[in-house]
Amino acid sequence: MKTWLQALPKVELHLHIEGSLEPELMFALAERNNIALPYASVEDVQAAYDFSDLQSFLDLYYLGMRVLRTERDFYDLAMAYLERAHGEGVVHVELSFDPQAHLSRGVELAVPFEGLRLAMREAERRWGMTTALIMSFLRDRDAEEAMAVLEKAAPYYEVIDAVGLDSAEMGNPPAKFAEVFERAKALGIPRVAHAGEEGPAAYISEALDVLDICRVDHGVACLEDAMLVERLRKSQVPLTVCPLSNVRLKVVETLRDHPLPTMLAHGVKITLNSDDPAYFGGGVLDNFVACAEAFDWDRDTFRQLAGNAIEVAFMPESRRQALLKQLAAC
Repeated sequence: MKTWLQALPKVELHLHIEGSLEPELMFALAERNNIALPYASVEDVQAAYDFSDLQSFLDLYYLGMRVLRTERDFYDLAMAYLERAHGEGVVHVELSFDPQAHLSRGVELAVPFEGLRLAMREAERRWGMTTALIMSFLRDRDAEEAMAVLEKAAPYYEVIDAVGLDSAEMGNPPAKFAEVFERAKALGIPRVAHAGEEGPAAYISEALDVLDICRVDHGVACLEDAMLVERLRKSQVPLTVCPLSNVRLKVVETLRDHPLPTMLAHGVKITLNSDDPAYFGGGVLDNFVACAEAFDWDRDTFRQLAGNAIEVAFMPESRRQALLKQLAAC
């Protein structure tokens, strides 16, 4: 099954590029930029991956990204991930990044934009891999700051495929960012948001109603609300679920406990993604293989999941049809 899953054309919709920073690259960039890390070795970093919840992960996540200082750093980060993804049979990637986490360190907005875009163009040249860029806002910071970042990003509006909302969910409801997302909508920029990971099902409904999002990132809490499940079934608003991430962050105890099969049985439009692959046990292929082992899904189920992602990705229609044709041949 793994060989077949690797050959399946897969699309990654929920990927935090800063969360793809492998320990080896973290140390290399720290040395390049003369930045001291509170770890003596790669093994020490990996030992810190025993997360108790989302916040314990975020603490390490923000610490690690301190090594990202220049356009070259962001290029190297993205190319390392995109090359791994290509090897796993990923044909399209939507990279989310957190500009506020870099601006707060004195890294100007142009730095991640230019470094990531260079890698995205290179990936298409080398492997025919298409990409999209999602600029995310940190929900545990002020909405006013998010609005300022959105306005500051004006030179890049044409290359921003969507804006997103991520970071610590509890106590930071979607409505906090209503004006920011309304402004993005007025600019014609699509909108996605994390909701229902550690937060309640009500956050999913709020993100749909107040932020007018086209995709829900995570959304595993939807089963708490039968009316919401029915709404998701009817609307076919996609959920970008990240199974291994949910296990690592203790959203579920084991993958066998994951609500994915129930969500599928209810007709919710699901896609499989890696979230932060360096920290959560692997990339898209690892998530597909883990689900095959945990749920004993057949090939038709994985074709459906792969097709779901292709159908809702930010890509030209010609590319979408080409990938759906490629998928049908698998």
